[in-house]
Amino acid sequence: MPITESEVKDLVSRVLAQCGGLSAPGASGTGGSFPVEASARHVHLTKEAVEALFGPGAWLTKKRELSQPGEFLSDQRVRLVTPKGEIANVAVLGPERSAVQVELSLTDARQLGIKAPVNLSGDLSGAGDVYLVGEKGMLAAPGSVIAARAHIHMTPGDASRLGVSDGEVVRVQVETARPVTFDHIVVRVKGSFALAMHIDFDEANACGLGADAVGRIVR
Repeated sequence: MPITESEVKDLVSRVLAQCGGLSAPGASGTGGSFPVEASARHVHLTKEAVEALFGPGAWLTKKRELSQPGEFLSDQRVRLVTPKGEIANVAVLGPERSAVQVELSLTDARQLGIKAPVNLSGDLSGAGDVYLVGEKGMLAAPGSVIAARAHIHMTPGDASRLGVSDGEVVRVQVETARPVTFDHIVVRVKGSFALAMHIDFDEANACGLGADAVGRIVR
């Protein structure tokens, strides 16, 4: 005699009760989701670098705000040059920082012949070399090129809700038509952050990232 749908549901409920509850493979252990954003190639400059590239007294002018409070896309653009190639029209982000930092995808780095380490933003250990060309000048930027390690920005409240802490390394499933689970994602917690995961264009293309994509921490 065929088993009915209600009998199947009853059987599943009894098995789950006996096992103390089961999670579907890859399911989030937190139940919380967050936006996932693709970070295009870009450059961070010092005040001195801005003047070297765009002229004495120059400053970064704001084109639009970015998702993280206080950060913005500037009107300025630079060209990246190495003996093996160049990439034009690279975005400059503001405000100015204490060190020049160039963030590329690994595909970009290979195009330029640069061996770029996968580091968190701000960590320039082992970073590659490049020349920057602006409207008014050129600047050598040794030890400035990295491929930014994927990470999640969040506030202390977000961290409490998601059950994670600053510096913790987690796995995240990005929910798209082509879902991918990313390992070794670093949690960054600060009161001024806005909740979002940042990945580069190589990673975004791998998972078919769309404008409304979200991620979930998997346990």
